[in-house]
Amino acid sequence: MSDTLSAPPPALELVDATRVFTRRGGLFKKAGKAVRAVDGVSLTIRAGETLGLVGESGSGKSTLGRLALRLVEPTSGRLLVDGRDVTGVSKAEMQAMRRDIQMVFQDPYGSLDPRVTIGQSIAEPLKVHGLWDGDGPQKVAGVMSLVGLDPSRADRYPHQFSGGQRQRIGIARALTLDPKILVLDEPVSALDVSIQAQIINLLQRIQRERGLSYLFIAHDLAVVRHVSHRIAVMYLGKVVEMAERDNLYRRPLHPYTVSLLAAVPIADVRMRNRRRTSVTMGEIGSATNVPPGCRFHPRCYRARLVAAAGGVPTERSGDALLPRACLIDQPELRACGGADQVACHFPETPETRSEVATAVLQDIGYPPIRPIPL
Repeated sequence: MSDTLSAPPPALELVDATRVFTRRGGLFKKAGKAVRAVDGVSLTIRAGETLGLVGESGSGKSTLGRLALRLVEPTSGRLLVDGRDVTGVSKAEMQAMRRDIQMVFQDPYGSLDPRVTIGQSIAEPLKVHGLWDGDGPQKVAGVMSLVGLDPSRADRYPHQFSGGQRQRIGIARALTLDPKILVLDEPVSALDVSIQAQIINLLQRIQRERGLSYLFIAHDLAVVRHVSHRIAVMYLGKVVEMAERDNLYRRPLHPYTVSLLAAVPIADVRMRNRRRTSVTMGEIGSATNVPPGCRFHPRCYRARLVAAAGGVPTERSGDALLPRACLIDQPELRACGGADQVACHFPETPETRSEVATAVLQDIGYPPIRPIPL
């Protein structure tokens, strides 16, 4: 039997997933424009793998995470867990499926009920799924110990714990059902840097011990680099680049990825300011008014460089001269160097890399880091 036939299915797979939100009209208000928060996204996560998902606020990454659990329903597309299509299953069946896929939320303060003890909070998933029995207290104590919490403090309330401890409580709560997949929605963004490192190390240890798959959502490329095997970059509802971890940081293909890398803080303030001036152009666009063609073209430094160099059809867009393809044609995600993929008409390949991208990579100077075993 071939490797293709014998390979296990992905732990989690989204196929052409789309979610459209429309604001309802009121008595004196017209209905709002449709917002394509997630627009035709396909991705897979293998067993034991961490897929990092990055992008600015408003890129659609948190909505995509909720689609993975069907906390919001897809407008179209499919969701598969361990090869099983769960897109159309009933709420009761999906409730049972959530034993295998759990979520850790961003806010360690708002995700816990202040009226119940942390022991009760951690035990709740067992009770909801009808799994609470005589071993329940031992299971709660076990996951508390696993995440570095003292089980003797199970009778205390959330306000009696620090932010890092509360996030450990959230992780323990997600692990109670012994899931196969965790969706981690910016799990360290609200924490101090020193605490971030502790939580990341904890998540990596748990993954090694339990073979979990992670969808790790973040806006900080520096954090994602240390936890991910592969990374997907989202912009206005679309995945614009998908790459192996080291490839993305050493050979980024999409101009948006280069822009995100340029925003990573470095020690030399003068260098950081220069890079921001050279690369970043305005704020993320509106999901209610997505531009035609490539949705990144209003902010894209590379489109301007390509147009200025000549050799391609160009048109004016406001004050900018841009390639016609960027203004008219929406690029599709395609292979570009091995397994890496990019949605760009003029990607930053090693052969065509711009001076801007070269300068950003030199400024950051990411050295290779230890591979994360699968």
